[in-house]
Amino acid sequence: MALSFPSTESDVATLLRTHGISPTAQRILIARVIFSHGTHLSAEEVFSKVNASNQKVSKATVYNTLGLLASRGVVREVIADPKRVFYDPNTLPHYHFYDEATGRLTDIDATQVKVTGLPSLPENTELQGVDVIIRLRRQDS
Repeated sequence: MALSFPSTESDVATLLRTHGISPTAQRILIARVIFSHGTHLSAEEVFSKVNASNQKVSKATVYNTLGLLASRGVVREVIADPKRVFYDPNTLPHYHFYDEATGRLTDIDATQVKVTGLPSLPENTELQGVDVIIRLRRQDS
């Protein structure tokens, strides 16, 4: 899955606007951190990376911005561990491997997994998506 993510401040600002988000300097910075890594980051990792260059972005701002980005479809929220939420810049349909030992989340192309036999949906609802997380544990040698 070779994906391209916005890299410049201007590209990120345009993306935020298209999702109905006002592109403040802090929102652009937080989104750029996520897109520049192109991988799954936890809120704590985003907070650490945002402030690594002596920025003064509060933890509350990072968490609130991540929640906003996820709710507007800019990034995908992945709950692979009850203690850790990941933010995924890849919003295309796909699934995940989760390595319990390392805490690493890895993409699986949607074509490699077939989900069948879904139950009937409750009345007045529609399917929004199916999340599949395959948990891995290393075998002892």
